[in-house]
Amino acid sequence: MGDPWEFAVHAINGRWFSVFASFLIMAGAGATYLFGTYSKDIKATLGYDQTTLNLLGFFKDLGANVGVFSGLLAEVTPTWFVLLVGSAMNFAGYFMIWLAVTQKIARPAVWQMCLYICIGANSQNFANTGALVTCVKNFPESRGVMLGLLKGFVGLSGAILTQFYLAIYGTDSKSLILLIGWLPAALSVIFVYTVRERKPERQPNELRVFYHFLYVSIVLALFLMAMNIVEKQVDFSKAAYAGSAAVVCAMLFIPLIIAIREDWVQWNLKNQDGMRPATETTVDRALDIAPEVKSEVSKEKEEKAKESCFVSICHKPERGEDYTILQALLSMDMLILFAATFCGLGGSLTAVDNLGQIGESLGYPTKTIKSFVSLVSIWNYFGRVFSGFVSESLLVKYRMPRPLMMTFVLLLACVGHLLIAFPFPGSVYVASVIMGFAFGAQLPLLFAIISELFGLKYYSTLFNCGQLASPLGSYILNVKITGHLYDHEALKELAKKGMSRSSVKELICMGVQCYRVPFIILSSVTLFGALISLVLVMRTRKFYSSDIYKKFREIHGVS
Repeated sequence: MGDPWEFAVHAINGRWFSVFASFLIMAGAGATYLFGTYSKDIKATLGYDQTTLNLLGFFKDLGANVGVFSGLLAEVTPTWFVLLVGSAMNFAGYFMIWLAVTQKIARPAVWQMCLYICIGANSQNFANTGALVTCVKNFPESRGVMLGLLKGFVGLSGAILTQFYLAIYGTDSKSLILLIGWLPAALSVIFVYTVRERKPERQPNELRVFYHFLYVSIVLALFLMAMNIVEKQVDFSKAAYAGSAAVVCAMLFIPLIIAIREDWVQWNLKNQDGMRPATETTVDRALDIAPEVKSEVSKEKEEKAKESCFVSICHKPERGEDYTILQALLSMDMLILFAATFCGLGGSLTAVDNLGQIGESLGYPTKTIKSFVSLVSIWNYFGRVFSGFVSESLLVKYRMPRPLMMTFVLLLACVGHLLIAFPFPGSVYVASVIMGFAFGAQLPLLFAIISELFGLKYYSTLFNCGQLASPLGSYILNVKITGHLYDHEALKELAKKGMSRSSVKELICMGVQCYRVPFIILSSVTLFGALISLVLVMRTRKFYSSDIYKKFREIHGVS
């Protein structure tokens, strides 16, 4: 069976170990979703009003979604360099925020805090580009499930990091900022050389392996949900928190066992093939066919390269072929996606960022508010894996257009917004679940649609460009509308008490009226986004009714 050392090298260099490493990197790449947990510390320590806090939230969303730089960097540098740059940015940004909140440095100006949080949040794009894009290129025919799983771990990362911070630092939420500064950075550095692009190989049981990963992640999500409930009912000791974190850590390493198992199978098959050099297998024939297909493709690319840049923009390729960056960005399909993302993700980000203040305005205790944030994180995960696996299954079996799933998700998000606008006892629990699920489901769908419509050649840049609408929507809906209307209601309450803004350090609004009008507006905007996405469904219906993965089977020589 070969030397154990040779197998270890084979496994570490294999596609499946790269998937495991990507899971861990993604599990630390969702620090932005914990903003609702530590935003109260920033607001109280630095004396911000809600509009200023929402401005910080906007710059967080801006950094988290403007990943064009990381995408362009990935086009010209290796993956390890992209991960290292992201690691350095993550530590620098969040460490400066921690120093400011713990008052170890002089009180920063608002623009400095905005810069720090933007840099820290932007680092997750480097993790996304390094790990997510690499895995999609390594498993092009399973991109839906791959995206669902990877973004699912990002969705769980808020709850995962919470368990680690409780075990290491106790209940000091300021220390959470320090944790999200060093832990994700460390993960990227540890696995910096294992995440890289490999030659895609069609494996008959590939989907079954991904389902094994899915089952592990579901058990992890259920455990995190159970711990979230128990920790709100029982006062845990430091040892109990440490035990919980140890279980989470063990579950995160179960995919490593699955990865080693698959690499062991591949290792044995390769050794058996090596013992029969004279025999021409199906794979050997496929490899003979593959260069011919690739040479034809390269000839077509050379002919296209001779065309003028402006001519190529006007004459776009068929959907599913490799678009250039300009061709994709100037296409009607991308503009429709941009508009739907502006409405859908912009509204969802606004709701998630304000969750802490929503709970506070409705009179929920601090422990309960933290449970809302954890619920969003966990259901964010379920939304991501659901949209990834279910949309892939419906696409393969019934040729259902993936944009239609996005329409359904946006309609569900409308329901969550309305539950905040018209609350009843316990409605925020239900709204947290719905908003987390809908928010999570949108990203894998967006990334998969972009890869399917515009090809994988410039995917590193295009998927980062595709989410640019998200921070723009967040700025208008969160800062300009929600934050402004919240402060307006809070000032009205102060006026009734005969007080002015200067007489209070922190501007707080209490009551159902604080978020009613903003969330009616969010619901209306999200509904408009759902209607826009239906236009894309009609435009791409013919494309999705065909076999969109056929060309990958031809290139890899698999019938």
